Amino acid sequence: MAQKKETPVGVVMGSDSDFSVMEEALKVFEQFGVEFTVKVSSAHRTLERTLNWVKEFEAQGGKLIIAGAGLAAHLPGVVAGATTLPVIGVPIRSGALEGVDALYAIVQMPPGIPVATVGIGAARNAGLLAVQMLAMTDARLKEELLAFRRKMAGDVEEKDSKLQERLAAQKHEH
Repeated sequence: MAQKKETPVGVVMGSDSDFSVMEEALKVFEQFGVEFTVKVSSAHRTLERTLNWVKEFEAQGGKLIIAGAGLAAHLPGVVAGATTLPVIGVPIRSGALEGVDALYAIVQMPPGIPVATVGIGAARNAGLLAVQMLAMTDARLKEELLAFRRKMAGDVEEKDSKLQERLAAQKHEH
């Protein structure tokens, strides 16, 4: 019998229109070789379906959930209320308040039911935070994260070097 691959991360969003934002987290998981599952389920329109998915994901050994939502943005909080797994909320830019309402709804959880919250539309950071959480018990992921950070630092140094060269050339022209 083939061994079932562990799916440590669940990604849920309230609408398929959120996918273009949430896809950035999925790209991070693909980059780091982290298995994930994705679901569209609404805290309001399909509450029972959402709660059932959370319970099934947890029962199957899931480790953490990223939940993206706009407007009233109750999905991350509903998910967090249904599990003891860590939940990372991604506020989605939408509506008249352009995601500020979603940010406030997600970050202002009541005591006892925390939701880690990233910036508006910052699904990439949610993915990276999830990878960091998983890396606490996964040496391969930890090493890949360290290499990723070293590359980012090298990229900044390279950009600065190019800028300094350009500024020096401009100075000599004048």
